[in-house]
Amino acid sequence: MRRGYPAAMSDFRSPTDDIRLVLREISDIEGICDLPAFEHVDPDTIDGVLDELGRFVSEVVAPTNRIGDEQGCSVADGVVTVPDEFKKAWDQYVAAGWGAISQDPDYGGGGFPGAVQTVLTELLATANRAWSMGPMLTLGAVDALHTFADEGQKEVFLPRMVSAEWSGTMNLTEPQAGSDVGALTTKAVPRDDGTYRIFGSKIFITFGEHELAENIIQLVLARTPDSPPGTKGISLFIVPKFLVDDDGSLGERNDYMCLSVEHKLGLHASPTCVMSYGESGDGAVGYLVGEENQGMRYMFKMMNNARLGVGVEGLAVSERALQQAAAFAQERRQGRAVGAPAGEQSPIVDHADVRRMLLTMRAYTDAMRCLLYLNAATVDVARHHPDPDVCLAASERAELLTPISKAWCTDIGVEMASLGIQVHGGYGYIEETGAAQHLRDARISPIYEGTNGIQAMDLVGRKLPMRAGAVMGDLIAEIRAFDAVLAVAGDEFDSIRSNLADSVAALAEATQWLMANGLDNPNDALAGATPYLRMFGQVVGGWLLARLALGSRRRLDAGEAHFETGMLEGKIVAARFYAEQLLPIARAQLGAVTAGADDLFALAADGFSA
Repeated sequence: MRRGYPAAMSDFRSPTDDIRLVLREISDIEGICDLPAFEHVDPDTIDGVLDELGRFVSEVVAPTNRIGDEQGCSVADGVVTVPDEFKKAWDQYVAAGWGAISQDPDYGGGGFPGAVQTVLTELLATANRAWSMGPMLTLGAVDALHTFADEGQKEVFLPRMVSAEWSGTMNLTEPQAGSDVGALTTKAVPRDDGTYRIFGSKIFITFGEHELAENIIQLVLARTPDSPPGTKGISLFIVPKFLVDDDGSLGERNDYMCLSVEHKLGLHASPTCVMSYGESGDGAVGYLVGEENQGMRYMFKMMNNARLGVGVEGLAVSERALQQAAAFAQERRQGRAVGAPAGEQSPIVDHADVRRMLLTMRAYTDAMRCLLYLNAATVDVARHHPDPDVCLAASERAELLTPISKAWCTDIGVEMASLGIQVHGGYGYIEETGAAQHLRDARISPIYEGTNGIQAMDLVGRKLPMRAGAVMGDLIAEIRAFDAVLAVAGDEFDSIRSNLADSVAALAEATQWLMANGLDNPNDALAGATPYLRMFGQVVGGWLLARLALGSRRRLDAGEAHFETGMLEGKIVAARFYAEQLLPIARAQLGAVTAGADDLFALAADGFSA
């Protein structure tokens, strides 16, 4: 450890009260608990779960974060080795039943709302991003099988995947088929016994091989003979690491292996595997999920689950970077702050620019948590509300918000991890402090599960046209209607009100331009897609922070003892700071959204480096 660096900067605090407040004010957790599927759950029970979960991640998972970054993982003869502490944490995770908390009780789950699952995803990722990838991919695989597998497959695989005794993955990417999944060539040859033999290679398979769980259930995309070209000819297969006997016991090793693990910028202890199926020549035994040639539709179920989870990674790294930067700023002394006694060095937290950076991190972290928890809550409503019209509206809102949750939050997460390094100054750029790890770990998230450019294209190409633009129109109308609430909220909300009104007006103008010009020239819409997504996220973040601040003011005025006064006051300050200093970014994006594509195609393909 270099001299002058405060050693406590690696400490982790579970942000339990911040989470509770967002669940109540943004997710409407009370209303979700009233849905028929969740009548066995109430907010007080969830509070108790959050306390225990916070303790678990702080004591069991968080201490493994630095160890994983330093030790990494390796492969020899197809066996992947991760730090011993990862195995100990996994076993305790299984024993505590955390993986089952929001899963179907018919398969051993706890039946809690999906919003609680999002909390679990956040806290695990904040404690250790690399370790958390295993549980997150497993949950996505469980969701896909729960939706599309037949009952026999569910009975065999789901109980032990729900318990996390067995882990799960998704196998899409091949060397020649990255985001263009339709170009994959992995083969699935049918056999007389109803199984298939899988032959081919997959790359970038997160937790594709490890020794943490008893079995690994690979969900593999492959082509059957004579299947149509492109995505229409893709089928989905269950390919277990160990075959499962009729009594549920594990049988022989399946015919696939991990050839290598990637050496990555970050997430050093998360094994990103190159997988080879049919390595011995016999082919890996696979079981068709659903119907042939429907695999891409099925996999999108898992990918949508994963996209929300990846968005949570942006929040998680921001929370961890903020905690470390804030603690460092209170300990580190340098320079003399305005008004400080002569001859004394001040804690850097007393300098205005450091406070600007920390408040930027605080405000964005709060905004991301609000957006992600709102998205998770809309999924709960869409799946479980008894009124079909309410279900449909919630489903449309969830579809609209998902690309924002994934792309905006992961982009912001990278920025906040970088800002955390800046708060540390030179100490942030050396590995001893751990600040650099957050940035390295964060950088993959904008690439995962469809790059953020693909998310932006999905937003303008598929989500804006939903119901002829009315889904987006409904959201804009709801944000505009909130102005009436802010109008009577008092002087401390004046700047929030004015800046939110201006930014939503810019968002509406940008939306109208895309809807009017996108059909005539799709490249014009695609050229503005990424700045539009940033604008969208910025506005929704400001709206939700305003709602959180109003709820905090209401609780303060009522003298509520459930939350600390300082935390509630901080939410109001963060919302006002965001409105005044960060929300104006939305209008600044308008020119980029409406610029069109002419300049993008004005250079020859070989002219960018000339």
